[in-house]
Amino acid sequence: MKKLLLASAASILTASGVYAEDVKIGILVGFTGPIESLAEPMAKGAELAMKEVSDSGAFMDGSTVTPMRADSGCIDNGLATSNAERLLADGISALIGADCSGVTGAVLQNVAIPNGMVMISPSATSPGLSTVEDNDLFFRTAPSDAREGQVMAEVLMDRGIESIALTYTNNDYGKGLADAIETEFKKAGGEVTIVTAHEDGKADYSAEVGALASAGGDILVVAGYLDQGGLGIIRSSLDSGAFDTFGLPGGMIGDSLPKNVGPDLDGSFGQIAGSGGEGIEKLKSMAGDDFDATSPYTPESYDAAALFMFAMQAAGSTDPAEYGPKIMEVANAPGEKIYPGDLAKGLQIIAEGGDVDYVGASAVELIGPGESAGSYREIEVQGGENTTVKFR
Repeated sequence: MKKLLLASAASILTASGVYAEDVKIGILVGFTGPIESLAEPMAKGAELAMKEVSDSGAFMDGSTVTPMRADSGCIDNGLATSNAERLLADGISALIGADCSGVTGAVLQNVAIPNGMVMISPSATSPGLSTVEDNDLFFRTAPSDAREGQVMAEVLMDRGIESIALTYTNNDYGKGLADAIETEFKKAGGEVTIVTAHEDGKADYSAEVGALASAGGDILVVAGYLDQGGLGIIRSSLDSGAFDTFGLPGGMIGDSLPKNVGPDLDGSFGQIAGSGGEGIEKLKSMAGDDFDATSPYTPESYDAAALFMFAMQAAGSTDPAEYGPKIMEVANAPGEKIYPGDLAKGLQIIAEGGDVDYVGASAVELIGPGESAGSYREIEVQGGENTTVKFR
């Protein structure tokens, strides 16, 4: 209760005589940049969880939760760092984000660690983040790309793909994912004809596509961004006839890609972190027409917010040093399983001294260094839309 007792004059004295707070939680995602089409539903997913908790009256002696948005730019370390600093100056008690792996690492090292701030990223997937010295301040509800490399190799082999050309966006995310895909596909018996980087922001990708085409392969796997270089690589490949089918890892999954490419993308396939079942169905119902709850990393964003608030409730504090150690406890068994729409119930169980096993919308299970164990939706583009064909 340390931070509660030091609450500002703006705090409200409840009938029980305990101070309630307006708890601020930052949302740092790429409202501009190469995945901007994903940012709005991610933010709305997190904000839905915060509203659910505020409306319940069951959080921290009647405390409310206010979201505070800021732009990471996805690939702009300077912007992400300065906006994270601004969020801290504005009084946040927790930080959802960042989104892309490079900016997440920059914010962790330059802002979170020096200030003792806990971060939960819903979408940063670089394997390098699993081993970073984070002082137990960093968690993620998305699985590492080390796991995605395994899943993509399974998808490729199950579809009879024997050889691939592989290109990746030239940053931490792209390199880590490409390494994982190459390693796992070769381990499964596949051939990787070429692995080459591409830069975002170029008007012409004909040179890159020419090199990829010369190497050959049954398909081209594009470990890039759907609103940036990855889109450019696919368009150039189709225009030149170099490739007509594409493997699409997580950064390439989103409604904007089939919309921007058109019917020629039909038949391409890939995977994105996600799960089926009760949790995502409940979130879809709650979101209604306001936003697409199945948009990539949106369920994980709802879950990141929920984990923060459950951990604070368990610690009886909004001080990161006190609630941080509770995140793994509320995320995993033992305890009563909690899904979207059940947050008031979970808060009450915690307040009464009970245990919760937060399952959420993305089948949360945190392992090892505080990251998701990892389930995936296998996607195929059919009729100009991303269609989930199975879960892995």
